[in-house]
Amino acid sequence: MQINSLEQLIKTFSKLPGLGPKSAKRIALHLIQNKDNMLRFSQLLENAFTEIQTCNICFNIDVSNPCEICLSNKRDKAILCIVENISDLWAIEKSKTFYGIYHVLGGSLSAIEGISPKNLNFDNFKARFNNSQIKEVIIATNSTLEGQTTAHYIAKLLENADLKISRLANGIPIGTELDYIDEGTLALALKLRHKF
Repeated sequence: MQINSLEQLIKTFSKLPGLGPKSAKRIALHLIQNKDNMLRFSQLLENAFTEIQTCNICFNIDVSNPCEICLSNKRDKAILCIVENISDLWAIEKSKTFYGIYHVLGGSLSAIEGISPKNLNFDNFKARFNNSQIKEVIIATNSTLEGQTTAHYIAKLLENADLKISRLANGIPIGTELDYIDEGTLALALKLRHKF
């Protein structure tokens, strides 16, 4: 039995992160009922497909290669922030508190999923430190088991480098009551407590 274009559209949307079959049907129906939006959406997808590139320095995505962050003279090239994914880079950029440069790994190490260093963007990682002005590395991997494993691997890679190596702080979010914090977060916050 051949799947018609509407079913294919719904099936494709349902494969997107955070969308299930019901949300996919609503989106498909909305686009079909608003053909101008559908045409505009298809043009934007086509433009994104042809214009967006991966930066060959930091592995961010942009319409230029190298990306705008790597090319910017306003960024502090002495501070490198290592993130797992582009969405992590975007989250840090949204905070408007970091003005250094990045290295996007493209994931985290996971023995269970078979993700080793060769599957991540470590090829040019050490090369970035040779003849560069990087003085500090901020390891901004997630606080998951895989993120912690990746952070330890990075620290091991850089142990002989003349660099300041730091890790994002972990603990209790501001505005949260202790009673609502999970045991793991609370234990980590206690372990990483600092002088007041």
